[in-house]
Amino acid sequence: MATESSDVFVGIDVSKHRLDVHVLPAATAFAFDNTLEGIAQLIERLKPMNVYRLVVEATGGYQRRVAVELTAAGIPVMTVNPRQARDFARSLGKLAKTDKIDAAVLAEFARAIRFRADPESSQAQLQLQERVVRRRQLTEMLVRETNRLHLAWDKVALKSLRVIIKALEKQRDELDARIAELIKSDDDWNNKLQLLQSVPGVGANTAQQLIAEMPELGKLNRQRVAALAGLAPFNRDSGLMRGRRSIFGGRATVRSALYMATVASIKWNELIRSSYRRLKAAGKPSKVALVACMRKLLIVLNTLIRENRKWIDEPHRTHA
Repeated sequence: MATESSDVFVGIDVSKHRLDVHVLPAATAFAFDNTLEGIAQLIERLKPMNVYRLVVEATGGYQRRVAVELTAAGIPVMTVNPRQARDFARSLGKLAKTDKIDAAVLAEFARAIRFRADPESSQAQLQLQERVVRRRQLTEMLVRETNRLHLAWDKVALKSLRVIIKALEKQRDELDARIAELIKSDDDWNNKLQLLQSVPGVGANTAQQLIAEMPELGKLNRQRVAALAGLAPFNRDSGLMRGRRSIFGGRATVRSALYMATVASIKWNELIRSSYRRLKAAGKPSKVALVACMRKLLIVLNTLIRENRKWIDEPHRTHA
């Protein structure tokens, strides 16, 4: 897409405490603290500019707050995978890596790529994401402590482990209530929750994770939603060589949620169960068949949200 010469392209390298900014074509650089006050100062600095594209790199969640605030201020933001940005830097011959260099590369990336702005998010969406992330962290800690409990034999160690496990379970239960409370307060989220949970094999935790971490669900076609989750297989062909198709990239947390739901769906959902059996009968390895069923389940969920209808026991009607 052609752009006007006055268009401004911005790259922001986000770290825990700092926002390094690079602006093109002026090639100016500046920095702010990664705090609410610093983000407000950043927006005030950018607003007079004709910002056409702004790119930030996904950095373990540190970018979420700034992306939400920039989008709310009317500045188009695109969050990119760090690997994409690094590959682009290498294509420019930029092998050095500092925060300032990364910000400049992201600005060049914004100028060069086909831009797709992030969907508008609210403070409530950010709250929901953080609560879901925290619940996942608590679950992981519970698994680790429970595994240690099975190995321990000393009374003091066992007592310590049981105290920690009980505290973690209490925290998880409290967080579950707060997540449910937040979703119930939003009519759109609550409706999505009912639609998603109507599908056999999809429980409350899976539905909540999808609402929190895949707000695009129901707004994209089947190809794009699968690619966003990292479930779209890519060809690896060259000349006469035909490589194996494989998946990569996408949102790992979404895939993790879909994995658990698909395992349950193979047992309880006739559509997914029949697909899995058909793939296995065709000689597909279990992992390949499972990933294909994850993709199918995601497409079904995307369709239900898009068409605003619950699951019915007629799987042939659920298509994208």
